[in-house]
Amino acid sequence: MTEQQPGTNAAVAVLGGGVMGEALLSALLTGGWPAHQVEVTDQSPDRLAALAERYGVRTGDSNAQAAQRADVVLLAVKPNVVPAVLAQIAPQLRGGTLVVSVAAGVPLATYEQHLPTGTPVVRVMPNTPAVVGKGASAIAPGAHAGEGHLVLTERILAATGLVVRVAEKDLDAVTAISGSGPAYAFYLIDAMAEAGVLLGLTRDLATRLAVATVEGAGALAAQGEHPVVLRERVSSPGGTTVAGVAALDAHGVRAGVVAAARAAYERSKELGRS
Repeated sequence: MTEQQPGTNAAVAVLGGGVMGEALLSALLTGGWPAHQVEVTDQSPDRLAALAERYGVRTGDSNAQAAQRADVVLLAVKPNVVPAVLAQIAPQLRGGTLVVSVAAGVPLATYEQHLPTGTPVVRVMPNTPAVVGKGASAIAPGAHAGEGHLVLTERILAATGLVVRVAEKDLDAVTAISGSGPAYAFYLIDAMAEAGVLLGLTRDLATRLAVATVEGAGALAAQGEHPVVLRERVSSPGGTTVAGVAALDAHGVRAGVVAAARAAYERSKELGRS
């Protein structure tokens, strides 16, 4: 296999059956992959049994054997074990096997150094909403990944949500915005709910209102209008929203979000060098 073409039901091995591994597994099946063409590995027999029962896929505890049978290998393991897993699978990969990794902070150079020369590799920076099909993932190609590999990766990830292409140098910025971004949104939801409690609402009601509000605002923004235009549409002169936004500005919330993204960006770069 020189370059896997989209539309082919390639044999896929998902190495790692954790939260993100299961998200990828679910996305594959939702995207039309036959269950018998998908294999997942994990070191926990209980976890493998649960995944087999839930999805009807093949399971095993040998990364090497799964990689040997695969046209596409999805690495969904912790970043600190990536070198060990690459050492396991490198001798077993068939020529042209596509390797796709969602391990944060591990550069393409690491994969290309440990895998056979010419192996196509694609890095993915996903985020946790992928588990409910509302994720945002960025993909970056390695030196030997062509258009067909990128299209195939996009097809694999399609059911997880938005998928965009970037250069590897931009993945730290992606990490700061969409990778860490769900935590910023959860932080805002929690703050809004806490404010509701302070103002007399029950915690359950305040949380439900905050969640629905953030979800709805995101859905409106996804239609394409600029966030400033949408904000102004809610802001009547002299009204409640203007007063609320003025308080956010007075407390430096915008600057705080920018600072949070900058801190996440710098930390991502540090992790990539370690």
